[in-house]
Amino acid sequence: MAFIRKTREPSYQFFADQTIAGRAKELRKKLTSYEKVLWQHLRSNKLGDFKFRRQHPINHYIADFYCHEARLVIEVDGPIHSRPDRKQYDEQRDGVMQDFGIMILRFSNDEIRYHLHSVLKRIEEVATSRIR
Repeated sequence: MAFIRKTREPSYQFFADQTIAGRAKELRKKLTSYEKVLWQHLRSNKLGDFKFRRQHPINHYIADFYCHEARLVIEVDGPIHSRPDRKQYDEQRDGVMQDFGIMILRFSNDEIRYHLHSVLKRIEEVATSRIR
């Protein structure tokens, strides 16, 4: 009898290659302080019983946080995201994810730091609305 290795549903990673998956694994060990704060509230189905993954590969990109059930990406943006070249990159990246039916929510470091309750409420509202 042939051994059939258990594999993940391919749509979870939206055709990400091994290089991207390996980079995502590295980034899980290097979360920013603001990503760590948000992760403490998203992990282990703590927010509305939604399962989030951190540093999740999607095609050629890596999402900060991803909920497959709601097809929702959460991005925590630091100051670099205000640079014109980075804004263009983010728009291109968001377009690819939207082509897969994924919605992207972006929050600044300051929003995480000063308005965490509002950020969590918004994430839960959007995730809930996307699975109805």
